[in-house]
Amino acid sequence: MPVDDILLEAEDKMQKTESVLQNELAGVRTGKASPALVENILVEAYGSQMRLRELAGITAPEPRMIVVQPWDAGTLSAVDKAIQKANIGITPRVDGKIIRLVLPELSEQRRQEFVKMIRKTAEESRVAVRHLRRDALLKLKEEAKEGDITEDEQTHGEKEVQKLTDTYVKKIDGHLEHKEKEIMTV
Repeated sequence: MPVDDILLEAEDKMQKTESVLQNELAGVRTGKASPALVENILVEAYGSQMRLRELAGITAPEPRMIVVQPWDAGTLSAVDKAIQKANIGITPRVDGKIIRLVLPELSEQRRQEFVKMIRKTAEESRVAVRHLRRDALLKLKEEAKEGDITEDEQTHGEKEVQKLTDTYVKKIDGHLEHKEKEIMTV
C-alpha cells in the first residue's frame, strides 16, 4: 500500500472521529435551547426504533424552549415517552399536537458536571486519534519491512502522520474549548 493511501486512510478516520465528537457535543445541554439536544433520541414507532428527527419537526422558537411537532399525530405519545426516557433533565409538556420542552436554568454544579462530561468525551476522541496514528505507523513499518516503500518514504510518512495527529488533536481541543465556553456562559 503506498504511503499516500495510508495517509489518506488515517486522515479519513481522524475526520470521522472529529465528526462523532461534534455530534456528541451538540447533544450536550447548554444554557440555551438547541434542536440537537433531542434530535437523536430513539423513539419506538411503526414497529421499529427511529430517531426523533425522522418523526417530527424540531424547532427552538425561544432561547429556552424546544418545540417538537410530530408529523403523524399518532406518534405523539411515543415521542413523549421517548423524551421522558432519554433522561435529559427536561419534562415534556404535551400541548395539543405539539410537545413543548422548557429548559430550566442550569445550576453552577450542573454546568461543572457537563464540562467534566465533555472533557471526558474529548479525551476519548484524542485517544482514538492517537490509536489511528499508531495503526498508520504500524502499516508504514510493515510496508518498509516488505520492501514496498523506502526508508525515506517511511520517515516522510511518519512525519506526515504526526502532523495529521497534531492537527486533529488541536481541532478536538478547539471544539472542547468552544463547548466549555457555551456551557459556562450564563
